[in-house]
Amino acid sequence: MAQARLTISSKNYSSWSLRGWLLCRMGGLDVVEERVDIDAPENRQELLLLSPSVLVPRLVHDGVTVWDTLAIAEYVNEVAPLAGLFPADRVARAHCRAVSGEMHSGFHNLRSALPMNLKTQHKKFKIFSGARPDVERVRTIWTECLEKYGGPYLFGDKVTVADAMYAPVCTRFRTYAVELDPLLNAYCEAIFAWPLLQEWTEGALAEPDEIIELEVEF
Repeated sequence: MAQARLTISSKNYSSWSLRGWLLCRMGGLDVVEERVDIDAPENRQELLLLSPSVLVPRLVHDGVTVWDTLAIAEYVNEVAPLAGLFPADRVARAHCRAVSGEMHSGFHNLRSALPMNLKTQHKKFKIFSGARPDVERVRTIWTECLEKYGGPYLFGDKVTVADAMYAPVCTRFRTYAVELDPLLNAYCEAIFAWPLLQEWTEGALAEPDEIIELEVEF
C-alpha cells in the first residue's frame, strides 16, 4: 500500500487530529505525520473554535487528498476493507455510521466546555449547564451500544470508526472527572488500554505546552 501523509496539529489538544490518525492506523496505512503550525490563525480555529473541517486532519494517499474526518473513515474503509473499520452486519454498520455522524456534527457545548487536554486531570470539575445534555447523550449512546453489542467496544469485540470518533470523549471525561457508571467506565478503560491511543498519548505528553487559552477552566 502506498505511503500516506497525514497533516495534524497538536496531539495534546486536537481531538480531530486524533480521530484522523486513529482511523489511518486502524486501516493499516503507512502514515507519515506532518505537523502544522498551531499558532497559525486557521489552525488555532480548529483547536479553539472546535471546527471539524478546517483541513486538519488531512490525508494524502495514492493521489487522493481527504480532509474531513468521516470522509477519511470512508476512504480508509475503501482502500483497506479487510481492516473492518465498520461492523460486518448491515444493521450494526448503519448504527455505527449514525453515532459516528452524530459525534462529527454535534456536541458543540461538550467540546467547548471540556476541551481536550491529555496532560491534565481534574479531581473535580463543574460542567456548565449547557454541556450537560451533551454529556447525557454520550452516556445514552454508549450504554445502548454496549448493551446491544456486548462490548468491550461500542460495536463488540473489535474497535470501529465509532470508537475512533468517541475516543477523545473518553479522554475528556477522564480529564474533567465526569462520573460514569461501571459499564461506561469499563468502556473508557478499554479505550485507554488501546495501544494506538497509548501511542498517541505518549506523543501528546512529550509536546511542549503552547496553547495558553485551552488551560482556562470555563
